[in-house]
Amino acid sequence: MICWHEMDSPVGPLLLAGTAQALTHLYFQAGPHPVRPSGSWRAEATPFLEVQTQLGEYFSGARRSFQLSLAPEGTAFQRRVWQTLSTIAYGETLSYGELAGQLGLSGRGARAVGLANGANPLPIIVPCHRVVGADGSLTGFGGGLHIKRSLLALEGAACVLDLFAADSRPT
Repeated sequence: MICWHEMDSPVGPLLLAGTAQALTHLYFQAGPHPVRPSGSWRAEATPFLEVQTQLGEYFSGARRSFQLSLAPEGTAFQRRVWQTLSTIAYGETLSYGELAGQLGLSGRGARAVGLANGANPLPIIVPCHRVVGADGSLTGFGGGLHIKRSLLALEGAACVLDLFAADSRPT
């Protein structure tokens, strides 16, 4: 049985979905394509109490990593990429190419990593927002680049702080 619950956050409403044992999905609801729970899903907050607590701590700056039971579904390659995403430290970023290198990939590895990153069903918790373009630019994010920028700013990531500094320089 899939349960769901919607919670408020500083980046807009988040839809949490999973079983009584594990979180399987986190969806950003503020974008142009909010997810509607399936008719077979059951609205229930109880399975998500710890998820909500830890996300609240993250957004308040008190939590840098998550200790939750997760059950994302994906291919073996996607799960390998997602596992590697979880090793990127709070406030740090890697380029798609650097992430591909960590996975031992070459050639079109960065593109494959980007596709797996985009399929991440647990953004924020599995920190796909910490992957940036080779030049440090903010590229691709299912929740929208404004949310990616907000998450990286919350974490004090240098690439976003540099963008803010550049935006505030006189022209």
